[in-house]
Amino acid sequence: MKNENIIQYIYGIADNALILGQRLSELCGHGPNLETDIALTNISLDLFGQIRSYFQYAAKLSGDKKTEDDLAFLRIEREYKNVLLVEQPNRHFGYVLTRQFFYDVFHLLLLQELQKSTDETLTAIAKKGIKEVSYHQRFSSDWIKRLGDGTEESHHKVQEAVDDLWKFTDELFHMTEDDRVAVESGIGVDVSKLKERYYKRVGEVLEEATLTIPETKWFQKGGKQGIHSEHMGYLLADLQYMQRTYPNMEW
Repeated sequence: MKNENIIQYIYGIADNALILGQRLSELCGHGPNLETDIALTNISLDLFGQIRSYFQYAAKLSGDKKTEDDLAFLRIEREYKNVLLVEQPNRHFGYVLTRQFFYDVFHLLLLQELQKSTDETLTAIAKKGIKEVSYHQRFSSDWIKRLGDGTEESHHKVQEAVDDLWKFTDELFHMTEDDRVAVESGIGVDVSKLKERYYKRVGEVLEEATLTIPETKWFQKGGKQGIHSEHMGYLLADLQYMQRTYPNMEW
């Protein structure tokens, strides 16, 4: 397997955490209470910690003196391979938690399988991150139940979020060419095989939360191919501002 295929495969995993971490960072100081505000900020920090490991490895593989900062901050929009789900804006608290829940269930399944990778570095990253992501899933699942089976308003808000975000969930299981190459090499995870377990887990939580699973069979896609929503440009403008304004700046 060529290094470029591995790098692109890493982008397909790491960019999801990068963009979702950026979305969560926008909420710092804006949570409904102090405890939840700190929890969301810590989840963002967990994701950025995982991103650093992925991008340090990808930079090493590139062999062209690029750094983790270059990969995180200096790519153009079409070079980011995150799914559309994670770039959706923070409309309200129920929306944030639903987006988080939909991603967390997938993320945990992914890392459980990535631990079996023949690539020792990816295996190590997965083993290190899985405890954090297990907590992320518990946190978002508990909040979905709390909001869904809470007040009339909280139920309405989170049901509205489920209905809107459901159309982005199927893309999580689309296989790109780099995904296929990684799987054939024993490095990557065949995410298409996670789909049944994913919807089973999601369905169980939504049922306990007294929420209705949308019946739509129409799903949106494109993020994995670098074709993003109208929200992505604004997000990257914030994410990349410092690095582009002060080139070669180091943290």
